[in-house]
Amino acid sequence: MTDAAHALAAHAAGLRFEAIPASAIARAKVFILDTLGVGIAGSSLPEAAALLPLARGWGDAGAASVWGTRVRLSPGAAALVNGYQIHGQEYDCLHEGAVLHAMATLLPVLLAEAETQASVDGRALLTAVVAGVDVACAIGLAARQGWRFFRPATSGGFGAAAGLARLRGYDAARTLAAFGLQLGQASGTMQAHTEGVPLLPLQIGFNARAAIQSCDLAAAGFAGLDAPLEGRFGYLPLYEGAWDCTAVLAALGHRWRVEELSHKPFPSGRATHAGVDAILALRAAHGFGAADVADILLEVPPLIDQLVNRPALPAPGASYARLCLPFVLAKLLLEGEVRMDQFRGTALADPAAYALGQKVRVRRVENPDPNALVPQEVTVTLTDGRVLRHRVETMLASPARPLDRAAQLAKFRACWAASAVPLGDAAALVALVDGLEDVADVRALTAAM
Repeated sequence: MTDAAHALAAHAAGLRFEAIPASAIARAKVFILDTLGVGIAGSSLPEAAALLPLARGWGDAGAASVWGTRVRLSPGAAALVNGYQIHGQEYDCLHEGAVLHAMATLLPVLLAEAETQASVDGRALLTAVVAGVDVACAIGLAARQGWRFFRPATSGGFGAAAGLARLRGYDAARTLAAFGLQLGQASGTMQAHTEGVPLLPLQIGFNARAAIQSCDLAAAGFAGLDAPLEGRFGYLPLYEGAWDCTAVLAALGHRWRVEELSHKPFPSGRATHAGVDAILALRAAHGFGAADVADILLEVPPLIDQLVNRPALPAPGASYARLCLPFVLAKLLLEGEVRMDQFRGTALADPAAYALGQKVRVRRVENPDPNALVPQEVTVTLTDGRVLRHRVETMLASPARPLDRAAQLAKFRACWAASAVPLGDAAALVALVDGLEDVADVRALTAAM
């Protein structure tokens, strides 16, 4: 029986645009636009401004753009910075079943390559996106126990290597070599998530840069590994611990993982979104405000408890706050929505949010699926004694409850407006992505940014 690494390498190498159904192409375009948007918005993060001069020292000679700026860097340096910008606000799309942000590592690598090589058309880019998402998500879906490492970076790096190998036209053997070289560079500690620090999105950037290096080394003839995923010291036993690749390998070429991606409608960790969804539903139905709340209890699967059950702090860092359910829900109740500016500057040191956050409790409910994000049940007790409950079985903006086109574009335009430098009309980039299969040179995308 063919092992996972060989099967995934063959899938990526053999994929052709004509074999991808129209529905998958359509969703790939949706999430390319979304990823460009959140990456542009991430350019105005204070940490991104600090990262940029460092990245210039790592490779300032090159044609690859840093999105939302007028800076060009080497491909590896640009992929690192753009990967950071995409995940820096916890606003990027993800695959809920695999629990990973496959586009965050992938798209910066592909566009850096396209700018450098100047010979990539829209069909080639779309094919590489679909291949990379398939590989990253297959590895994540094979996991059978809870997170030990930061999967969006680690598994996402293999997806980026697969997508770049597809874009360059590597055969299965060379793609497999790139996987082995990627394993040698794979990184992503969950301690960064636990502490809520900017190292978390930096790990996305590290693995994006590594994917370029892996493919360059493979092209130069450096040997990879025969069993980088399932070998004794391969990725799956070391990083995931328990796994089963049977179902994901059988699905290759039949289920297109890009069709299973979810938007993030709010700029906070996806693990906070069911709580936000529930509070919005309860508030719409019952009309209460922040001052009316006596207690909020969220009953959640173990993964939610691990990812976002952390105490409110008087003045949290931005990365901590985005992954803190009490802070996110307090801001929602106080201001009626969750926005990017609530996680920047003086908005973080908010006494009212800190006080309200003390009323939020999270209770772990065991679930046989270690990757489960739902179901979640939220109980709000009001000061007048009323007890309100809402259960979330399917999160907003998942494939079963997708954002409509208007909501997608509203999010994109808000991100566009948050760029580090003033940009022109967003309509040109939207039109290019909408017709991407007919774009002769995808450098037009980065030129429009």
